[in-house]
Amino acid sequence: MTSYKDAIKDSPQGALLFLHVIPGSTQTVFPVQYNQWRHCIEIKVRSEAKENKANIEVVETLARFFQLAARDVVLISGEKNRQKTVCLKKISSNTVERKLKEYFDG
Repeated sequence: MTSYKDAIKDSPQGALLFLHVIPGSTQTVFPVQYNQWRHCIEIKVRSEAKENKANIEVVETLARFFQLAARDVVLISGEKNRQKTVCLKKISSNTVERKLKEYFDG
């Protein structure tokens, strides 16, 4: 059985997080759920996927959730795609895993 831990990887700069973004939602929600088929965590954002607005909201939402500065959340890939890879600088994959575990496992 796969788990949300598959959506987190170590990198020299910090932790990589694999996301599936759902733009144009009625509310911003992170994390929504783990998508076992895509091996990523879903995030809903209110902004539309136009003029980089959804990407900006993703970065700001992750920064708040992980208590980081917005500059420490970097979009690595997926700028024009719903599948995104984000680097969370100055935070370990273990810390990311622990924060997500609080949400997913209660």
